[in-house]
Amino acid sequence: MNNFTLTKTFANFLLRSSVDLNLGNVVNDILLSCIEISELLAKSPIEGLTGSTEKANSSGETQKQLDLLCNQILRDQLRQNQAVKYFASEEESSAITVHDQGVFAVAFDPLDGSTNIDINGSVGTIFSILPALSGKSAEESFLQAGTNQVCAGYVIYGPATQLVITFGRGTYIFTLDPEENIFFQTDENVRVPVDTNEFSINMANARNWSREFSNYVFHLLDGKGGPRQKTYNMRWTGAMVADIHRVISRGGIFLYPSDQRANMSSGKLRLIYEANPMALILENCGASAFNEAHSILSITPTQLHQRVPVIAGSTKEVFACLNYIQNEGVAGQTRL
Repeated sequence: MNNFTLTKTFANFLLRSSVDLNLGNVVNDILLSCIEISELLAKSPIEGLTGSTEKANSSGETQKQLDLLCNQILRDQLRQNQAVKYFASEEESSAITVHDQGVFAVAFDPLDGSTNIDINGSVGTIFSILPALSGKSAEESFLQAGTNQVCAGYVIYGPATQLVITFGRGTYIFTLDPEENIFFQTDENVRVPVDTNEFSINMANARNWSREFSNYVFHLLDGKGGPRQKTYNMRWTGAMVADIHRVISRGGIFLYPSDQRANMSSGKLRLIYEANPMALILENCGASAFNEAHSILSITPTQLHQRVPVIAGSTKEVFACLNYIQNEGVAGQTRL
């Protein structure tokens, strides 16, 4: 490793950024877990680790074998860190106490987009770190507004394994060198374009959307001849990590609204360990993240596995979508 590459390591970044030592050590333990997860995913088809179990997670979704294995990797690593007081996972029904004298509460989705595993699609690990609250229960430490996060990040496992992270002062990207098992900085002060012509949504849910939201999406599809007078492209991977990573890389808007189904009235994505960390990352690179009325980071959770709609990405397009939802649209025009 030469002097140039040495200055680009994640360890050096922590020093240059004056990140609290205990916080940096917690993130390093998460990254050690993610390196192990990356290696596990690469071998999973050979070792027969794809496919589902007969178990369900905290949200009632069928768990993949790899969901459980990745969750255990993170559990085992974080238990060794004395600064971790609590952790919470999508794969666990309740928050878990680790060390009574710890100072951080770590929330994570160990394998976001795990349904992509069987098709060798991109997946990721999302994490959020909050200050542990004294005199409160394990769960109560996670019921804090997203603005209280001291760090948020995700690791995406694709053609390269990359870390996208913020400590509340900009968003940075690091890429794993698999030979040295070191993350090197490959982008700094990431900025998401304010405007975009790309959106990401599961169109299969269109029949369940509100009229206002349907008008927004169908006006995007109308292209230059429609009210928006602009041609849009649509992309959808089925993994929040992958779709948000595309937004961070080149702009766009990611959409997972509430809809008329009984179990979707509050959206699908979990606030504490999916929406909040993504919102902090996005806002630190000039993008925006809302539910259908408020900034996601302003929401104080009332439940550990609380769900929330997500409208996130290039700021101008996010506010255009919110205008439709509030039934203002484009000159009051409707499609349906």
